[in-house]
Amino acid sequence: MKDDSARITLNAGVSSSEDPEKVLQAARNVLGECNYSVQKNEGSVVLRSSGLRCLQKVHDQLRDRHVRDAARRILLRSVDGDTLRILFNRQAAFVGVIATVSSAEESPLGPLVLELVTRDPQGVIDWLTLYQTVEPQSQARP
Repeated sequence: MKDDSARITLNAGVSSSEDPEKVLQAARNVLGECNYSVQKNEGSVVLRSSGLRCLQKVHDQLRDRHVRDAARRILLRSVDGDTLRILFNRQAAFVGVIATVSSAEESPLGPLVLELVTRDPQGVIDWLTLYQTVEPQSQARP
């Protein structure tokens, strides 16, 4: 993805029966290794970043787990103007697995909600989900 400008907010509600540190760990597992700020409020944890580098782990797992087509369908329905809203299963994220869900009901403890504001949400979806076609070496031109 060439245009790295984006505003990313990952929000997770924290119920009174949950350990806020575990919720924070789940959120960190979604964003992976990138720069972000953490804000702990009563009842929620919020991570903020700018730059698509924070979505590299999502990109890699969608590719490695062979779920790009299903994720693409969900993401295409999640665009509103310049905002892409992605829901992740919190329990899966806690153990390091990126699993998108289409509704909050699919994540029993409530989803992790990522809001991405960018000039090109379609381009971000393409980067996250499209298959790259590579010409086989035997047919590659010198």
